[in-house]
Amino acid sequence: MPRQSRIDAPGALHHVIGRGINRQKIFLDDDDRRNFLDRLAPLLTDSGIRCLAWAMLDNHFHLLLRTGIVSVSTLMRRLLTGYAVSHNRRHNRSGHLFQNRYKSILCQEDPYLLELVRYIHLNPLRAGMVSDMNQLDAYPFSGHGVLMGNHKNEWQDTDAVLVRFGKRVSGARYRYRQFVEKGIALGQRSDLIGGGLVRSAGGWSAVRQLRRENALAKGDERILGDGDFVEAVLAHATETMNRKHHLWNKDLDLETIIQRIGELLDMTREEVLVAGKNRRTVHARSLLCYWAVEALGISMTQLSTRLDISVNAVSKSVARGRALAKMHDLSLI
Repeated sequence: MPRQSRIDAPGALHHVIGRGINRQKIFLDDDDRRNFLDRLAPLLTDSGIRCLAWAMLDNHFHLLLRTGIVSVSTLMRRLLTGYAVSHNRRHNRSGHLFQNRYKSILCQEDPYLLELVRYIHLNPLRAGMVSDMNQLDAYPFSGHGVLMGNHKNEWQDTDAVLVRFGKRVSGARYRYRQFVEKGIALGQRSDLIGGGLVRSAGGWSAVRQLRRENALAKGDERILGDGDFVEAVLAHATETMNRKHHLWNKDLDLETIIQRIGELLDMTREEVLVAGKNRRTVHARSLLCYWAVEALGISMTQLSTRLDISVNAVSKSVARGRALAKMHDLSLI
């Protein structure tokens, strides 16, 4: 059976799990872990992807990410490739380090965000890397210690989690820690990382209830959410793919996009491409970045080289271009 394509959308919540090949260790010491984080940090910053929770074990890692314009697959490809090369060089090894495919689960936010934060941050305790909550509070290779204020991490979105426990940071941290501690008794949560219908329905209890009611629910192993959420995600993914295929069939390329922007804004090709801070130039470059990434799938790194700007500037331009296209109902075709 062919592998299913990954599902992604701006603002989507993803639980990403990466494991070593044959369950071998991918982090042999703390220097390896710091190397991984040193590579992850600028990628998150440049891509606009936000990390809400994370944990590093010996043979795998967990990330809870909210995507921006850049897809999870782009981030993970850069992260895993760069880390694997440096890891192999440092430990004088060769061959694959990670399993062929990391797992990426698109998650319904309201019922699952806090459950996933707790599940991910309890992993070091379940794996025996720390023995109790006090040691977990101090563990430097998990987002839990950052949420507790014991470590600093600029790229971790602590506000998105703590705000759900209260307005005052001290009180929010206290209630968050209580919430995490209560999760110890729940043990392994197969309903959060299991597959297919179990995950999509919301766990075994939900599946049993569906069976008692003789009801059917849409299931997909790439999605954690109820049936309605799964249906909506799959419908959006299908619409996005159909739109891209339609554009590809039009023999669309970067020059066509530049020409289209020139028509919409009454600008020459040179005016569309020139750098500048006046409003019309900024709008042109923003639309160019947005449609190049969205319609053609050009990476932000390629665009940054082509336009001689930073990846972060491209990311901001893409976001601005999306807003402009929506506000003024501008279409590429």
